[in-house]
Amino acid sequence: MADGGCTTVVGGGSWGTALATVLARSGSEVRLLVRNCHQAEAINRDHRNPDYLREVALPPSIVATCALAEALAGTTLVVYALPCALLPEVLARVVEGLADARTPMVAACKGLHEASGLRVDQMMAKVNGSGCNLLLSGPSFADEVAAGMPTAITLAADDLALAERVATRFADSGFRIYLHDDVVGVALGGALKNVIAIAAGIASGLGLGHNAMAALVTRGIHEMTRIATACGAQQSTLYGLSGLGDLVLTCNGGSSRNRQMGLALAAGLDVAAARREVGQVVEGEKTARMALALAARHQIEVPIIAAVCAVLDGRCSCKQALQQLLQRPERPEFA
Repeated sequence: MADGGCTTVVGGGSWGTALATVLARSGSEVRLLVRNCHQAEAINRDHRNPDYLREVALPPSIVATCALAEALAGTTLVVYALPCALLPEVLARVVEGLADARTPMVAACKGLHEASGLRVDQMMAKVNGSGCNLLLSGPSFADEVAAGMPTAITLAADDLALAERVATRFADSGFRIYLHDDVVGVALGGALKNVIAIAAGIASGLGLGHNAMAALVTRGIHEMTRIATACGAQQSTLYGLSGLGDLVLTCNGGSSRNRQMGLALAAGLDVAAARREVGQVVEGEKTARMALALAARHQIEVPIIAAVCAVLDGRCSCKQALQQLLQRPERPEFA
C-alpha cells in the first residue's frame, strides 16, 4: 500500500461518516461514496451529512461523491462501511473499478451473510482474492467515534504487517487500534454479539434487572466462543475488543440498534414493526438464523441464540422464550 493517495470510504451512513471523519483527522484525503447526489452535494457544500450524524462538522478534506469511478480515482485504501448483505455486490463493483488489484480493502461491517451464511472475511476472499483484506471491528458507536471520544478497536488481517501499515491511516488520537491476525474470531465476534444484544434488549424491556443482564452477557460470550472456536477461531479473541468488548457495549449502550430491536420486541411489537421502530438495518436479526444453523452444523447448544430465533420467527413471545430458558435443566457451567 502506498503511503500517499486518498482513502475511499464506501457508505455514507453513520458508520461510514464517522470513519471518514477519523481518516480525515488523521491527515488522509477522503472520498466518501454516498447513495445519491443530493447527499453528496450537501456534504460538500455544508461539511455536514444531512442524513446521518447531522451535528458533526466534517473536515473539509472529505469529498463526497455518488459516482464510483470518482470515488476510486487515485485511491490506495478502500473502507467498506455498508451492511453485510450488500458486501458481495458492492465490493465486486469496487474491485472492478480499482486501478491496482492489490489495493487493501477494510470491511467495517459485522454479521453473517443472510443468503449464504458466509462470514465477512469469507465474503471478502470470495470477491477479492488478492489477500489484501482486513476487518475493522470492536466496541465503537458511530456518534462517539465521530465526536472524537476515546475508542479502542481491532484491525485484523492474515498479514499483520499489512494491518500495521493500514492502521497508520487511522492515526487519530482518539481512535486506538489493536492489531490481530485471527480474522475468523474477529469476524464471528462482531457477528454473534449482535444476536446476544437483541436478547439483552428483550431482557431490559421486560425489566429483568442487572443480575439477569450479567448472566446474559456471561452466557452469551460462552455461546459465541463455542461457535467461534469450532470454526477455527482463537478462544482469546472472543475475550478481546472484537468479542467481549463489543458485546458489553452492544448489550448496554443506548445507541445499539440490536438492543433497540430487543426493547421493541419486549414492548409487544412484531418483527416488522420493531424493524420500523429502529429505522436502520439490524444486523443481529439477519445473523440470528445463520448463527443457529452454524451451531447446529457443529452440534453446539446455544439456548440464547435459539430463543432469539424463536421470537424473531414468531414461534413464541418474549416472555415464553424467557420461561423456556429458565426451565432448562441444571448442568455444569462450562460443559
